[in-house]
Amino acid sequence: MAQPSFGKDSAMFRILVIEDQVKLRRNLQQLLEQEGYEVVAAGTGEEGYYSATTQPCDVIILDLTLPGRDGLQILGDLRESGFEKPVLVLTARDSIDDRVAGLDSGADDYLVKPFAHAELLARVRALLRRGHSGQDRLLHCSDIEMDLLTRKVVRKGIEIELSMREFELLEYLLRHKNSNVTREMLTRDVWKEPQGPLTNVIDVCVNSLRKKIELTGVRPLILTVRGVGYSVRDHQ
Repeated sequence: MAQPSFGKDSAMFRILVIEDQVKLRRNLQQLLEQEGYEVVAAGTGEEGYYSATTQPCDVIILDLTLPGRDGLQILGDLRESGFEKPVLVLTARDSIDDRVAGLDSGADDYLVKPFAHAELLARVRALLRRGHSGQDRLLHCSDIEMDLLTRKVVRKGIEIELSMREFELLEYLLRHKNSNVTREMLTRDVWKEPQGPLTNVIDVCVNSLRKKIELTGVRPLILTVRGVGYSVRDHQ
C-alpha cells in the first residue's frame, strides 16, 4: 500500500489551531499553510470546541490556557464524545504534572513553548501518519497491545500501569519491533537529549519497564542486544 505523502503537497490535510495569542496563532497558521496544509484557527475555547465538533480536521493543535473553555476540558470532552483524531498540546505549562494531565486527558503529543518550527512540523507529520488509519492507534508485539489513544497497555488481558517515560520507551520499542534499537536512538528520540547516550538512565528505565511487563515462565519480550541496545521481537 502506498504511504501518504506529507509536505508541500499536503493540502488534503486540515489542521485546527486553537490558540488565544493572536500573534502566535497567525504565525502557526502561516507556518502550516506554507507547508501546504489547510488551516482553521480559533482564538477561544468555545470557538475551538465548536470547530472541532462541526468541521472535519486531521490534527488539532491545542493550547491549554484559553478563554471560555480550558484546553484540558476541551480535550476531555472531545475524547468522551468519541473524537479520535490526533491532538498536539502546545503550551507554556512545562511541569511533569501538567504533561501527565495533558496526556491522561487524551493528548497524543505535548510540546512546550517556546518551540522550534522544525520540531512542530515534524510532530505534526508524525501525528498525521499515526492518524491516517484507525489501526495505527494500536501497537502489537506477541501478546502485548498498546492503545495510543487511551494510553493503555494490556498483556494477556491484564492492564499494566506505566509511567509516562516507560510508556514512551515501550512505544518506541514497539514501533521498531523485530529490529535493534540503540541507546543513541533512545537518547535522541525518547529522552530528546542531543548529547551522548544516557546509558545508566536508559538501563534503569528498561529494568523498571521489564518488571512491569515481563511474565514468569514466558520468553522475555524486551531483549538486550549486547553492545548495541535493546529489541522487542514477536514470539515465533
